[in-house]
Amino acid sequence: MPSGLRHLRLAALNIDGVLLNDTFSPVIHRFVVSRGGRYTAEVERHVFSQPQHLASAYLARAVPVPMTGPQALRAYFSERDAYLRDHPVRVSDGAVDLVRRVRGLGLRTVCYGGLGREHFDRFLGPWAHLFDGPGYVCTNEVRPGIREIADVFGLVPDQVLFVDDVARVAESARELGAPFIGCPSAFEHGFQRRMMSEAGVRHLVTSLPALDEELLRVVDAEAAAGTVWAGAPTRLSKA
Repeated sequence: MPSGLRHLRLAALNIDGVLLNDTFSPVIHRFVVSRGGRYTAEVERHVFSQPQHLASAYLARAVPVPMTGPQALRAYFSERDAYLRDHPVRVSDGAVDLVRRVRGLGLRTVCYGGLGREHFDRFLGPWAHLFDGPGYVCTNEVRPGIREIADVFGLVPDQVLFVDDVARVAESARELGAPFIGCPSAFEHGFQRRMMSEAGVRHLVTSLPALDEELLRVVDAEAAAGTVWAGAPTRLSKA
């Protein structure tokens, strides 16, 4: 049994936007508006935490400039590379302390995201020993990947705490009864905080230090009682 925790066995921590800073929202916003498109909550719903082939196909349709999905994907990553020259990827404030905090409570930890393993190795490699099992799970083909990540560890979803910055992941967690803490981006044009609230997310933090032991124990108690999503809407409103 985890020390002091009744129900949770694993913390699954999203890489980009949680353990690493958000370097996707600003580029997606610029991609759309620079081509004459409108950046809306619907764009975020169809692009964030979607498989790359689906996200790029939607981006191609969201702008008036004619392009295919593969063309949009190539253009997006080219523009992201340019963005990163002035806004590099960095480990989020409090990220390593968070991993150590959840491990200190007896939980196993795993990192996940839509990019390949090399992304994890490059930016979180020095702390790879703090993660269990495969350490990192690429979810591009199975996004959002709630059930699949639980399966990797032989757990049911309600034993796994997910921490993510995207409401679509919260919606999947709610459907499967998985505990969830939202850490939406502070990007000024973003819609994720609102969308998480509409999805019934009960716990939202603005920084990783705020995801403290007290909050972890609260979520563990809710998971044990089956009340993590109590009062959440039975249907999600359209963004």
